[in-house]
Amino acid sequence: MTRPDIRFPGESDEYRRHRDALLKAELALTEQVERVAQLRRTMPLGGRVADYKFDGAQGTVYLSELFGEHETLIVYSYMFDETSAPCPMCSAFLDSIKGQLPHVNRRAAFAVVARSSMPRIAQLVKSRGWQDLPWVSSANNTYSVDYLSEMPDGSQAPVCNVFVRRKEGIYHFWHCEAFFASDQTHPRHLDMIWPLWHILDLTPQGRGDFMPLLTDD
Repeated sequence: MTRPDIRFPGESDEYRRHRDALLKAELALTEQVERVAQLRRTMPLGGRVADYKFDGAQGTVYLSELFGEHETLIVYSYMFDETSAPCPMCSAFLDSIKGQLPHVNRRAAFAVVARSSMPRIAQLVKSRGWQDLPWVSSANNTYSVDYLSEMPDGSQAPVCNVFVRRKEGIYHFWHCEAFFASDQTHPRHLDMIWPLWHILDLTPQGRGDFMPLLTDD
């Protein structure tokens, strides 16, 4: 598509010069995002994965069952153990995923795992209206430790893993390792799939020190 000579009412020449420079940067970013996505798609399979036994709302659920009809499973680890309060950041992330789930499920399965017990998870799910999100508890297995959502000191990490199913078994494909590679106070390891930050970045004030709240109080 040929770009028209874009001008908006009342804008100055200075504004247009800055906007054209920004446009070049935006287009370069889009190209870089696609290059990274291509690198990700060509990754070889990771390690073979155990068929973890989770606690689900209706009893035992195995990792293999979370795939449903799909060959790809995305698992988000929500920061919520038996003694901690629900994580506001994780909650904001899941609020955005909830609306996209019907579309995601056309290509892949999605599930949420937390270290807390299933009764506590069930209360949280009901209070947040997250019944459409598949939840399981890893309180009685080593999944959270093995896939780096629980640290040796017991602290929790908000991470995402992708698994694939082949006839030989289940394999690990991707983990948001940028979480551990960043020295930022709030690492941006999941920004690409979290609309909130992209929307705020469109504004003059940017994201700044904004932090989601668990409630609207």
